[in-house]
Amino acid sequence: MISKNDIKNIKSLAIKKIRKEKGVFIAEGHKMVEELLNAMECTLIVSTQEWAEKQKRLPSVRTEIVSESVLKQTSLLQTPQDVLAIFKIPKHNCGIEIARTELVLALDGIQDPGNLGTIVRIADWFGIKHIFCSNDTADIYNPKATQATMGAISRVQLHYIDLAKELKQLSKQIPVYGTLLNGNDIYKSELSNNGIIVMGNEGNGISKEVCSLITDPLYIPSYPADSPTSESLNVAVATAITCAEFRRRTYR
Repeated sequence: MISKNDIKNIKSLAIKKIRKEKGVFIAEGHKMVEELLNAMECTLIVSTQEWAEKQKRLPSVRTEIVSESVLKQTSLLQTPQDVLAIFKIPKHNCGIEIARTELVLALDGIQDPGNLGTIVRIADWFGIKHIFCSNDTADIYNPKATQATMGAISRVQLHYIDLAKELKQLSKQIPVYGTLLNGNDIYKSELSNNGIIVMGNEGNGISKEVCSLITDPLYIPSYPADSPTSESLNVAVATAITCAEFRRRTYR
């Protein structure tokens, strides 16, 4: 039986400090939970009887079967789904030098958890396995960010680092791409199969310090070129367009 204290502890995972102290995060909804159960260590499942009966096999962890009303009290979502689960935050050990052999993303001050989660999902779609985040980027284990990944965090690793410091120490042979308003047309630029693609803050773009370390500035042109248009693209949309062009060059 799930207690009031259990519910209080689950709801406390909305707070970053608590998640960090306990080393766990919450995932909700059958798609998210079922994907993560195959990839991460689970410590608690709270579900309806209907969801539990559909599972061929449940992991050997504490599982609480509750009514929809109790699940609603426990959930962090406005519209609760049929299951939520608590997972241990995985520990990843990978340096940015991996960009010597593969394409990675670097996020400089992304603030919106929804944008962050969507970018992780985009990276997953385009086969990018590592994202290096500045320390002021939103927490991927924020419930809104986690939900927006739609399970992609089971395949994409995020690393929080001093981004400017790491880029300064990077081998000169590794290209550092960045989307800038004064960059070169991405569709006319030479792109490689490895390197780092830097995406900047929603309002301010890439920080001045990180910007100075970009070796290959890129620009996504609007269409038609001379017509009035929006000032910029949403960062997740820009990430999708950029990744798609890099991969298009790879597979053509």
